[in-house]
Amino acid sequence: MPHADIPPKARANARRMRSAMTDAELKLWNELRAHRLTGLGFRRQVPIAGYVVDFACATHRLIVEVDGSHHARAGDADYDRRRTQRLEADGRTVLRFWNDDVLRDIDNVCEHIVRVIGKEAFE
Repeated sequence: MPHADIPPKARANARRMRSAMTDAELKLWNELRAHRLTGLGFRRQVPIAGYVVDFACATHRLIVEVDGSHHARAGDADYDRRRTQRLEADGRTVLRFWNDDVLRDIDNVCEHIVRVIGKEAFE
């Protein structure tokens, strides 16, 4: 991802979020960190386009979001939809997983990420 000036407030928010990850985010991070998932490089809690995304793979312009149940509420769902549209407008792919999916079926979550990246690598 291209480097851009990050406002100090966004940088502080990302730092705070890295130290307060949910159980689901932590579980997925343990699969993604240090190039553990097929050698892919991910960063966590990354400021992008005015948002702090959960995980980002710069090489493939992929963003992975892990959502709790509050994201199903109407206002939060609308915000997530607008946020996803904004990120995709910049040429990124956004994947969203529910906390429960990550906590109960991490293998399929990781397989889905790899499949999506595989498709993008050949497009």
